[in-house]
Amino acid sequence: MRQFTLPAKLAAGDQVAVVSPSFAAPGAYPAVHELSMHRLRAEFGLVPVEYPTTRKLGAPSAERAADLMAAFADPQIRAILTTIGGDDQITVLPFLDPDVVAANPKPFAGYSDNTNLLNWLWNIGIVGYHGGSTMVHLGRGGRLHPVSAGSLRAALLTGGDVELHETATFSEDEQPWQEAPASLAAEPTMLPSPGWVWHQPDQVVTAPTWGGNLEILHWNLAANRWIRPVADYAGCVLLLETSEEMPSADEVFRMLRNVGERGLLAQFPAVIVGLAKASSLGAHRDLADRATYRDDQRGAVMRAFEAYNPDAMIVFNVDIGHTDPQWVLPYGGLVTVDGPARRITAHY
Repeated sequence: MRQFTLPAKLAAGDQVAVVSPSFAAPGAYPAVHELSMHRLRAEFGLVPVEYPTTRKLGAPSAERAADLMAAFADPQIRAILTTIGGDDQITVLPFLDPDVVAANPKPFAGYSDNTNLLNWLWNIGIVGYHGGSTMVHLGRGGRLHPVSAGSLRAALLTGGDVELHETATFSEDEQPWQEAPASLAAEPTMLPSPGWVWHQPDQVVTAPTWGGNLEILHWNLAANRWIRPVADYAGCVLLLETSEEMPSADEVFRMLRNVGERGLLAQFPAVIVGLAKASSLGAHRDLADRATYRDDQRGAVMRAFEAYNPDAMIVFNVDIGHTDPQWVLPYGGLVTVDGPARRITAHY
């Protein structure tokens, strides 16, 4: 099994880079960004440092990469936080210098399109953190959610082991940022959580994680540039989640089928599947249709693993990815999936 470098934790007063390697959401929604920066200072005791493209809409890929390289190279910067995802971060990767990053490992947090950078760091052996983009969870209406804030704090500051737990409620209904700051006065509408669903909980697996957003992973596979030999993934815990674009069950199965044909699905003894986002501002669904969407997606995942890795232990509906709250999990760091005890523990 591959060995990974775990970047050092931070202390109060440390500087952190706040960057937009994908969509520069702070430029479009400054009120949400300012709220998230206030909370980064007040709740975490960290000092945010912005870069030229943090708020620059439409910045070229090379400029966004230059900001990342500057943040990694600067010894005063102790961690790198992304503002949000997007859809073109794969075009940033060719401009990155792995030697500079490997010589200056730092905690990097993001999800969605930032799966590109997490996977890139994984390839050079550096632990990142899946989750924690500033605009969504630090800029949350009303207050920070303790699950999101607590796991981000463990990732950046305190370390240690954190046992994940099922949450009683969750939200997938975005707040209209174009109406901020008024829209941020109250918390998002919360719904009853469907609860974790375990499949074949007969193993205890402690291993590095890999994966992230399924659509982005599929793009990396299609590019055939940022994927390592199949054997490098053997024994890892696979993280899977889907985006606000809400791919159909057929699309999810086909993407996983392609991963399986590559030989990848067979490498993972344990799989953590995020609570699928089933409604959005642009495609609102009623509660019954949301439940059907999630059930259909679970069926698609099961179908793929029955074909390519029937012995895998799978946990569905875990609060990772495009959901609120969101567990920020090590990426390349260790996670324990204890099937008999029905427990998941993140080792920060």
